[in-house]
This record gives sequence, structure tokens and C-alpha cells, in this order.
Amino acid sequence: MPAEFAAHERTVLCWPARDGLYGNRQAEAEAAHTAVAQAISVFEPVTIIVDHRHVERAAAVEGANITLLELPIDDSWFRDSGPTYVYAADDTRVAVNFAFNGWGNKFTPYDNDARVAAAWAEHNSDPVRQVSMVLEGGSINSDGKGTLVTTMQCLLHPNRNPDLSQAQITQHLHDELGAESVVWLPHGLVLDHDTDGHVDNVAAFAVSGQLILQSCNDEAEQDWSRLAINRKVAMSSRNSAGDTLQVVDIPVLPFVEVDGQRLVVPYLNFYVGNGFVLVPTSGNDADADMLQLIGEQFSGRKIVGLDVGTILALGGGGIHCITQQVPVRL
Repeated sequence: MPAEFAAHERTVLCWPARDGLYGNRQAEAEAAHTAVAQAISVFEPVTIIVDHRHVERAAAVEGANITLLELPIDDSWFRDSGPTYVYAADDTRVAVNFAFNGWGNKFTPYDNDARVAAAWAEHNSDPVRQVSMVLEGGSINSDGKGTLVTTMQCLLHPNRNPDLSQAQITQHLHDELGAESVVWLPHGLVLDHDTDGHVDNVAAFAVSGQLILQSCNDEAEQDWSRLAINRKVAMSSRNSAGDTLQVVDIPVLPFVEVDGQRLVVPYLNFYVGNGFVLVPTSGNDADADMLQLIGEQFSGRKIVGLDVGTILALGGGGIHCITQQVPVRL
């Protein structure tokens, strides 16, 4: 599995589709998806998958580097429902289609989302490998050299693969994604109920080879101790080359309140593409400092803060959650 920061052919995302997910803030959610697509399209081509019900609304998205593709979808989190790309031994690009069950059957229906990875791959003329294990793209991150990071909270949750042990899941990650080393962080974020603690809120590999970790500098928050435990585990873990992981902390974890609901907007839910890193912000006083810190780990890339973190968090995710990279063909 190549790293997210490897060269992309394009980025794919989905137009908001699930009725009622954003309540009376649907227009804000659509504006956020539009902003993300337009920001990425400056650097690489973007495809927006749109359910037939919303084609007219999505057609208003402007951008010379943006195309629309009508496919049936139930939701807009293509990071999780879309394919995970790998390179086969002969360098063929393959779309791996893991089983999708609506984040442990929390959101129904999800039949269309369970089919959209294969539908997209067929449209893009990519061979597809079907895998019966349930796995969402937001639950893993790759350094492109055989090391994956994930969370025990998500991958070992009984609503995903109750019949598989940790060792068996690790073997699947080796067989399907080429993982020689899997870093099992214990925790996702406390408020990440929808995905049961996806890793893309708490950890990501950088071009430098370091593992960037979301921390929390407020000891009054439950995440303070949980993320500190993640750090201890990461510091004692090794990559596929047998070297001890080098760790960089993003110390501030922003919280916001929307319509009486407390939400978390982690900086780690960023998306890395061709020459850029797109980071969700929420108007926190530390935004500029955290953007600079992230930028230090991605030398040569433009760091773009986009104030869409709050509305996407209301829907249950962030910038990384709505995007999925398509690596270049070798």
C-alpha cells in the first residue's frame, strides 16, 4: 500500500448523500465539500461521486479540474467506502475492496456504499480484489514502506470482525496491503463514536518517515491520558525496517460546540496530496501554530488550512474522511 503522500492520479470524494445527517445545516455541508474539492483541484484532478438525487445541486461546483460522476451512494465518506489502492508484485495498480458494514451497522442503509468501491474501480479501469474482512480506509495509514498504523479500538471492535483475532487481522493486513509491521495504537478519540476510533483522527505518517500523533494538552480532557498512552505505544514500536518509530506531537486538540453538541476537530484529519496538505481548522487560537508544525513534516508542500472542520465534524468526520487518493499507475 503506497503512502498517501506518494504521487496521485487524482482525488475522489462524494457529495453529501445521507438525508438528515447534517440537519438544517445541509447547505453548509455542501459548501464544505465544495471548498475541499476546489482547494484540492488547484493541485490535482478531482472526481466528485454524486447520487442521482443530488446531481443538480452538485452541478453548481465550479472548477476546470473537477468532474462529476453519477453513482448510487448512501453516504459521503469515500475514505471508508472507497477502495484502498495497492501495487501488485508486477506494479499493477489494484483496487482492494474490503467489506463495508456501515461502521458496525450504525448507519443504514449502506448497500450502495458497499458497492461503490467496485463501481468506481470499474469506471476507472482498475482491477478489483474483493476481501471479506470489514475494514474502512480511515482506520489505517501507511508509510509506503510496509508499515501500517491503526487502532485497537476500531479494528478489534466486535461490530467489525468478531470472528477474527488480532493476529488474524494482522495477517490479513500483511496479505492484502503488504504490511510487514502493524503499529497497534490502543485508542481513537473519546468523541469519535461513529467510527469507533479511526486512526485518521490520531495518527499519520509523514514524508520524513516520522509518525505524527494527535495529542491533547488539556489534562481535564479524557483524551489527554488516552493519547499519552498512544504515544508510549508508538515510541516503543518499530517500522518494517526494524527501526524504532520517531514521533512528532501535534499538542492541541480543538473542541467546538454546535447546536448544543460538543464536537472534536483534530488537526490530524488532514489530507496529503500532490504538493499540498489540506488541514481542517475550526477557528482555534492555535490554528496557525499547528499548521506550521504540520508543515515542518511535509517539506516542499503547501500547507492549506480550511475552516470546514466544524461542519464536517457535525457529520461525523473531517477532510480526510471525505477524500480518497488514487495513486498514479506505475
